[in-house]
Amino acid sequence: MLEHGGRLRAAAQQYGILLSEWLDLSTGLAPWPFSFPAVPASVWQRLPEAEDGLASVAAQRYGAAQVLPVAGAQAAIQLLPQLRSAGSRVGIAAPCYAEHAHAWQRAGHRLLELRDEAIEAALDELDVLLLVNPNNPTGRVFAPEQVLAWHARLAARGGWLVVDEAFIDATPELSLAAHSHTPGLIVLRSFGKFYGLAGVRLGFVLAEPSLLNDLNKRLGPWAVSGPARWLGLACLADEAAHQQQSQRLQQASQRLAELLAEFGLATKGCALFQWLLSANAAALHQHFAQRGILLRHFTQPQSLRFGLPASEADWQRLRLALGELPGSKA
Repeated sequence: MLEHGGRLRAAAQQYGILLSEWLDLSTGLAPWPFSFPAVPASVWQRLPEAEDGLASVAAQRYGAAQVLPVAGAQAAIQLLPQLRSAGSRVGIAAPCYAEHAHAWQRAGHRLLELRDEAIEAALDELDVLLLVNPNNPTGRVFAPEQVLAWHARLAARGGWLVVDEAFIDATPELSLAAHSHTPGLIVLRSFGKFYGLAGVRLGFVLAEPSLLNDLNKRLGPWAVSGPARWLGLACLADEAAHQQQSQRLQQASQRLAELLAEFGLATKGCALFQWLLSANAAALHQHFAQRGILLRHFTQPQSLRFGLPASEADWQRLRLALGELPGSKA
């Protein structure tokens, strides 16, 4: 399986630092989880029910005509390639979340990794274009107008545009959710990142009804657990908490960018993380890990992703580690 952030136990064993002593900035998750009441015992005792209203509440939250709840967006990432005939020519704006390319290749499709500037010229030769917006790990964003123009060209000949919006909740103006009912447009939304509840394993697919029906058949019954559905309903409906979360995520991300710049590390990012492109990424990753701070290291290209500290003590711990970098003047 591909490597991901959040493997804190493996890091604790590798560096000999107790699990409780780590500051985990490797996952790109909101560090402040939504609060919710205790899950009623009946939710654990009954089979999940699709008629519980979760799909309707999620559609309203995202501004979509119809959504399908799934066990994390990862479930849809793995199944979507199976809905097209093998051998489709699939363009992926790279670098991005590696599970996308892995899933399409495994399903027998022909993969073309594209730099942003190459998409326009390659589009008419593609059956599928896949974008992550904002991108993981670079934080790059595509303007909705540009993406919709690409969708129109693909859809005109039966192609797909797949847009993974896992990190978009704090910037909903970038979302294509309102257009997701149109043929050939598939939008993926993640629950755990914005809500700080990754363990729930919940996500949503926004698309035309026929595609959602096909995907639902492949998922089978009870694809999302009852407690996950219950938590989703509770959190999606909390408007005040949404506004608060969006505001503090954007403020924290800006603070993180400024802190890293103070130590000569120029980054790009989105509301949930900052990304550093550096030939010294491996050494930097080790520097922080030796101090009990886990970052996400990428090898293609060599880079690091910094998640958001949760508390003032965490911010000061990160600052201290930055001040201990070789050549630091702080």
